[in-house]
Amino acid sequence: MPAASLSQSGPFCAASPPHPVPEDPSRAACSPADLAEDLEQFLAQLSTYLKPEDVEQVAAAYHFSASAHRGQFRTSGEPYVSHPLAVAETLAHWRLDPQALAAALLHDVMEDTAITKAQVAQDFGKATAELVDGVSKLDRIENQSYEEAQAENFRKMLLAMAQDVRVILIKLADRLHNMRTLHAVPVAKRRRVARETLDIYAPIANRLGLNVLFRELQELAFRNLNPMRYRVLAKAVRAARGNRREVVDKVLAALRQRLADAHLDAEVCGREKHLYGIYRKMREKRLAFSQVHDIYGFRVIVADAPTCYLALGALHGLYKPVPGKFKDYIAIPKANGYQSLHSILFGPNGTPIEVQIRTTEMNRLAESGIASHWMYKSADAALNEVQTRTHRWLQSLLDIQADHGDSPEFLEHIKVDLFPDEVYVFTPKGKIMALPRGATAVDFAFAVHTDIGHRCIAVKINYELMPLRTQLRNGDHVEILTASNASPNAAWLNFVVTGKARSHIRNYLRNARVEEAAALGERLLRNAIAALNPDAVEPGPAVWDRVIKDYGLQTKQELFAGIGLGRKLPLVVAHQLLHVQGEKTGEPAHPHAISIRGTKGIAVELAQCCHPIPGDPILGFIHKDRGLIIHTHDCPSIRTFRADPDKWLDVEWEAEPGHMFDVSIKVVVGNQRGVLAKVAAAIAEQGSNIGNVSMEEEDGSPYTVLFFTVQVENRMHLARVMRGLRVLPDVIRIFRIKGRKDGRAAPSQ
Repeated sequence: MPAASLSQSGPFCAASPPHPVPEDPSRAACSPADLAEDLEQFLAQLSTYLKPEDVEQVAAAYHFSASAHRGQFRTSGEPYVSHPLAVAETLAHWRLDPQALAAALLHDVMEDTAITKAQVAQDFGKATAELVDGVSKLDRIENQSYEEAQAENFRKMLLAMAQDVRVILIKLADRLHNMRTLHAVPVAKRRRVARETLDIYAPIANRLGLNVLFRELQELAFRNLNPMRYRVLAKAVRAARGNRREVVDKVLAALRQRLADAHLDAEVCGREKHLYGIYRKMREKRLAFSQVHDIYGFRVIVADAPTCYLALGALHGLYKPVPGKFKDYIAIPKANGYQSLHSILFGPNGTPIEVQIRTTEMNRLAESGIASHWMYKSADAALNEVQTRTHRWLQSLLDIQADHGDSPEFLEHIKVDLFPDEVYVFTPKGKIMALPRGATAVDFAFAVHTDIGHRCIAVKINYELMPLRTQLRNGDHVEILTASNASPNAAWLNFVVTGKARSHIRNYLRNARVEEAAALGERLLRNAIAALNPDAVEPGPAVWDRVIKDYGLQTKQELFAGIGLGRKLPLVVAHQLLHVQGEKTGEPAHPHAISIRGTKGIAVELAQCCHPIPGDPILGFIHKDRGLIIHTHDCPSIRTFRADPDKWLDVEWEAEPGHMFDVSIKVVVGNQRGVLAKVAAAIAEQGSNIGNVSMEEEDGSPYTVLFFTVQVENRMHLARVMRGLRVLPDVIRIFRIKGRKDGRAAPSQ
């Protein structure tokens, strides 16, 4: 058997990823001819495992995407459609079905073009439309931070993934191509995307068993996060490659000879460890590169599981094993279904070498994970186990999100659960459970069942009573002691590590003492009603029923508890009660709306997108960090969120004469000498100041467009200013501008 070549990022004895990590990130923009050639190769690949009619459907999706993205280009200069094509090529490598391939080609059309979900469903089916929707980002609203928007988008994607795992496979392929072309974006964005990949997407790939993808995402993230360290380390590995090749070749020959002498039919090959793995080992153990000896590993592929153990015995007879460095992932698979024997041996001259021993099936599952479901259609028991484990993990995500309305907190818990290392412990009935390294007895209790976690009071580890905060070790026998009247303790949050335990504890504490919270909420609500209308009478049952229904609740106690626990603002609920009461009785609520002072302050802020002024119908948006933000009633920024009764309330202006407010207007004038001076003078005559002015003029056009930011007292004052401008003979049209900070949005009169 010829010696295997050693490449920097290529996997052991496995097919390379469709596009391995390039040595040089620079790429020329592809031409239409290149695109046509890529499409032809892509369709040819599909024809090897799909029916002709399915290939035609995928081709139709490509042409649909190309048409939708016509005129759009990536930052690198390539036609935008090259990106969805590259994503689909990765999925084709995993041999995914036509629906997923079509969704990959269409994954940006709903987000970046005018194409709707209904159009996608009509042309390519409901299932494809759901996949596209699952990977599409939510519209980001004004006043929402980048972190909040990302957390909400990630939450949406995970929930879609729990329904159909193909969503995350498309997203991972999307992220892979974005990482491969990350050199084209600004450095700040490059680092942000790389960090997000390393923290979230690479661990997800690992959790799903997509090992090849996992390693490449790590390498690409490392290159973009720490480019200098990446280059220095890559140079050091290249230098060491020549020095150590003789040793590596010697080890390969010795391993093969030993297995042949034991009459074991095996494939042996080797590979350099990934740069990020070397870097992480150097950082965690504070080693210099010269102190990292095991930068090469060796993999042995045999026919079946019993032969794995025979091969292990033969190799332990060749090189002595390092004590405590043997791991049996065949008997106890990892949480993602990974199976293999790992052993570190003292090689020639005492150099440590890592050997992995597995079957062909184990190797296939280790490299492809959940994607093996599409790559190899079979009744494989191991594959079914991988699917079961994946389903179990996805279900745990749904359990965690059910406890949280806050997306950043949900993301925090998920990050905790994307663990790289596990410990394996035994239940009293002998069942093996995998937990993240550092997990405690409380984590174990919640992993067994939520009720066990809620009622646990003590733990026996290896038949001895131990504190609940005790960290578990491999092989521990764990038994939880419970009591019917027990409940979670806030102190547990100081030592639990799993997302499930942390989320359930926090949720319990939020809902603890519901009666006390309800009593507090009732007092706060009655105080708020009195502040709005001291003469208000007690709302009748019909009013309460209407408001409770609007909030999606069942009883008044639930509403009171929500106020007491800080989930609902008493002022908002009081306002709603008075409004509904006014509708039921036929008498206007007093007051109907919350009055505000028309000035910016700590608690009240005027939105910069629509520049509300006194006289405008307005709404208040309750932002947790910035207080009450005032928008005009028809502001485009709020359309998506008008239906949320918890965040919006009607407000009205409080009379405050003499105060000036900014408002944007657009004036179309004839292209005449001195017209700007005439318009400015007319504005000044109406008692208004000009805060800013800009102009647009097209070559050869008889008209000039002037953009003014003027200061007015209220809507009536603005009307006087506009009337004063309309009488000027050079003024053609006047508009008030709403919708964007730059004042260049669609006008509204």
